[in-house]
Formats: sequence, C-alpha cells, structure tokens
Amino acid sequence: MILTPTRPILFANLRDEAKALARTAQWQPFRPGVTAHWLYDAGAGGAAAVLLRYEAGARVALHEHVGFEHVYVIDGDEYDEYGTYPAGSFAINPPGTRHSPGSKGGCVSLLIYEKAVR
Repeated sequence: MILTPTRPILFANLRDEAKALARTAQWQPFRPGVTAHWLYDAGAGGAAAVLLRYEAGARVALHEHVGFEHVYVIDGDEYDEYGTYPAGSFAINPPGTRHSPGSKGGCVSLLIYEKAVR
C-alpha cells in the first residue's frame, strides 16, 4: 500500500481524535483482532504511521524490527515481552527488537516506523 500525504497531518488532540476515529468504519483488517487506520505508508518496506485498534485479548505474532518503531498507547492497555503499557505510555523499539504485542482489555495505539518488520 502506498499512501503518501500531500500536506501536513495534524491532530490537535490526538487522544480525542483517535477515540472518535475508533468508532468509525475507516479501519482495515491488519491481524486477527487488530484493525488499522493508516496515516501514511511510503511503500516498499519504508516509513509508515498507523493507528492500530486491538480487540480485548488480541495479539500480533512475534516479529523483528529492522528500523526504529515508536509506539504511543492512546487508549487502553498494550503489553509485550518487555512490559505492560497503560494509556499515555510511549515506547521506542530499536532495530533488532523482537516482540509480540497484544492487549488484555483492548487499545488504540499510534505506531510510527521507519522500515517494515521482518
């Protein structure tokens, strides 16, 4: 998917806007129990930003980051092999990091990464 913005993307209040967006139909299947709302995707395994919405109990398969990934938990809870992250948490996963993120109660998170995962 190539989704390149032609103008700046601005969320005046990311938390409120993401919560409102979470109630819309503008989401695509990503993994079982996880849907995605892409903000941009440069394609060819490059940079991307996406809002992920996890259903309660959903988990993404183990994967490795080949570039930096930044994760901001907007609402709910997220966890992985390194810890548990309540709303407001911000995590940076450097290249070489392997994890399998999930959510016990459901969540919406913003992910920004420079390269696709392996």
